[in-house]
Amino acid sequence: MKDFVYLDRSMELWTDIHANHKEAARQRALSLIAAGTRTETGCIVSNTEAIRKVRFIGAQFAAYRFIYCTLNDVTPSFEEVIRHRCHNRNCLNPDHLDIGNRADNKRDDRENWANGVDFDFL
Repeated sequence: MKDFVYLDRSMELWTDIHANHKEAARQRALSLIAAGTRTETGCIVSNTEAIRKVRFIGAQFAAYRFIYCTLNDVTPSFEEVIRHRCHNRNCLNPDHLDIGNRADNKRDDRENWANGVDFDFL
């Protein structure tokens, strides 16, 4: 008997994207980055006030999650979050993004509140 592996909807989408739409997703991610504006801190931000969203193959993603997962060939579960090392949720710079869990993200927030962002480490 084959082992059962549960994939949540997010994992199913990313498995499909990586298997069947990899180049189109990569081009879309790079176009989102190219359309952004670089700030003095190195962040690349879109011209939207809220977090930039992107639709791809009928699903909607936060642009930063789409960019990170596409360019790093990552299939995240619903439980995993994309962390902004710069603490700017509008940032699309792949160098400022990292994957982790909610506890990692909260720990980053507390460290930022206590010490601020050290842009030398980005």
